[in-house]
Amino acid sequence: MSTGVLYVMSTVVSGLIKIGKTTTDRFDGRMYILEHNGYNNVTGLQRRFAIEVEDYDEKERMLDDIFSKARVPGSELFALDINLVIELLASFEGHQIYPKSSTESKSKVFDDAAKNHQEHTDIQSIPEGTYYLDRKRPPLHVEMVVEDGTLTIHAGQRVAEHDNDNVGDRTRELRRSNVDNNGTVRADVHFSSPSQAGEFATGHSCNGWAQWKTEDGQPIDIFRARHA
Repeated sequence: MSTGVLYVMSTVVSGLIKIGKTTTDRFDGRMYILEHNGYNNVTGLQRRFAIEVEDYDEKERMLDDIFSKARVPGSELFALDINLVIELLASFEGHQIYPKSSTESKSKVFDDAAKNHQEHTDIQSIPEGTYYLDRKRPPLHVEMVVEDGTLTIHAGQRVAEHDNDNVGDRTRELRRSNVDNNGTVRADVHFSSPSQAGEFATGHSCNGWAQWKTEDGQPIDIFRARHA
C-alpha cells in the first residue's frame, strides 16, 4: 500500500479551497511553492490541514467523487466550506502532518472543524439584509450586512474605540488593522461568525446571535432556530 499526504488549503477567494496530494518527503516543498506562487491563477493559498494516510491515491479519488459537484473543472479547486473537508480528513486513520499534533491534536482539529462547519451552515440561514447592534452606554450603533452568506461591517461606521482582554486574537488583529483611534472603520471587514462581528463592534466578547437584531428588534438567533 502506498503512503502519502492528503492536504487542504484555503485561498484568497472566500469559499474556494484546494484539495491535493503529495508524497510525504515532498510535502514541505509543495506547500512552499503553492503558498508563494499560487495555483491556477489563484493566490493566497495557505495550508490548513494535512494527514499522512495509506492508499492516498485511492482516498484522493474518493474525495474527488464526493465533492465532484463543487469542483472547478480541470483543477484541484473546490467551492466548499473548508471546515467540512478538514472534518472529513481528520476522521481518516493516519498521522497528522499539519498542524503539528503536538500543538493541536487530530481530535481537536476534528471537533473545531465540526463546530465551524455548523456555524457556517447556520450563517447560510440568515436572510440577506442589514442587521443592527445597539448599545446605550456608551452609545453605539453598528450595522452588519449579510450578502451571499458573507457578514460585513462597512467602512465609515463607528465601533467601540477600545477592546478588552476577552476579545479573540483574530478579532483584535482585525480591529488593529481596520479601526482608527476614534473608532472609525477604515475598510470593509468580513467576519466568520456573528459573534466575531459583535466582538469587533463592541470591543468585548459577546454572543452575536443574540446581539445582532433585525429592523424590528428580533435577534438573528431566530433564523438559526428556524433552520434547525
